[in-house]
Amino acid sequence: MKNWLLTLLLWAVPFSWAHADRVKDLTTVAAMRSNQLIGYGLVVGLQGTGDGSDLSFTTQSIKTLLSRLGVSQEGPISDFETASGGGKIDVKNAAAVMVTADLPGMAKPGQRIDVNISAIGKASSLRGGSLLLTSLRGVDGEIYALAQGALPATGIDAGGAGSKVFVGVTTATRIPGGASVEKTVDNPFDKADHVLLNVRESDFSTAAAIIKVINDRFGADVAQALDGVSIMVRAPLDTSQRVTFMSMIENLDVQPGEPVARVVVNARTGTVVISRNVRVTAAAVTHGTISVSVSATNEVSQPAPLSQGQTAAVQNVDVKVSEPNKPMFLFQPGVDLRQIVDAINQVGATPSALIAILEALKSSGSLRAELLVI
Repeated sequence: MKNWLLTLLLWAVPFSWAHADRVKDLTTVAAMRSNQLIGYGLVVGLQGTGDGSDLSFTTQSIKTLLSRLGVSQEGPISDFETASGGGKIDVKNAAAVMVTADLPGMAKPGQRIDVNISAIGKASSLRGGSLLLTSLRGVDGEIYALAQGALPATGIDAGGAGSKVFVGVTTATRIPGGASVEKTVDNPFDKADHVLLNVRESDFSTAAAIIKVINDRFGADVAQALDGVSIMVRAPLDTSQRVTFMSMIENLDVQPGEPVARVVVNARTGTVVISRNVRVTAAAVTHGTISVSVSATNEVSQPAPLSQGQTAAVQNVDVKVSEPNKPMFLFQPGVDLRQIVDAINQVGATPSALIAILEALKSSGSLRAELLVI
């Protein structure tokens, strides 16, 4: 097998597909869904890499903030002079940012969550700044968390003499535990008669297997299917008993259904991942490329003695066209993954050629799998 054929294979192994997963790894509790939060804030303490005074919303935000803090302003608005001493505020050291976060289900006030900060103005770097108190709101407009804190070191942006070097992203960062939860999102976990489980990957076989395991353990009709994704589980009404009951369910072992046959291709890196269920119907495949080589040789033409001729440069060009002799290989009906890879490797296919062959097989209808190009 060629070393340059970068193919990650998940192929059929001698033993049967009979592993077991926990229910908690295959499903999620509907009541524990996360909620997205968003807010607008200011980052200060930058070393001249902020928005500058050109952006009106940044300067207006600073004005509003100072006004709320009881700092009065005198003189022209553009000067940002304070009443105490006339010192100007350098807006180049501040940047307007958007702050986003995911509020986990059942999060309680006082718990900490991570926040993402991204510049929305002309700031070139947020490195070394501090996020001022920012309200994070949900889709309903209510405040659910408050974010504030020092930004960790982000990417590096350095340059000189017409050259610049970027390492990472300097205008976006993340503060672990940078926000405090202020409000609880209502959920039906302790109120509804049933608990709803959602299968992570929609699959009727997996849903049926989970229902069977739960009913075998706790009695018939405890779990019922709503569709290929949702499973309704009858749970005790007492909250303490319900928590114990769900902990027992999520640790049950289930043999999930086999995944969908899928071929994943990353065209940028040449990586190909083929699942074990991929099959190919009868097909004959060949792949080859034509190479054109042009070589030039520079020579000097000397005239004969006493011929009064002139020395001239002469370029000789040699053009060669070559087409490798690539044998055609035949796929028998129902061929499995191992045979597919062996046949393609025998013709010396490169990663790009392998991708082209898989796309052609899919277009011809011979590839019995979902082809996903990322």
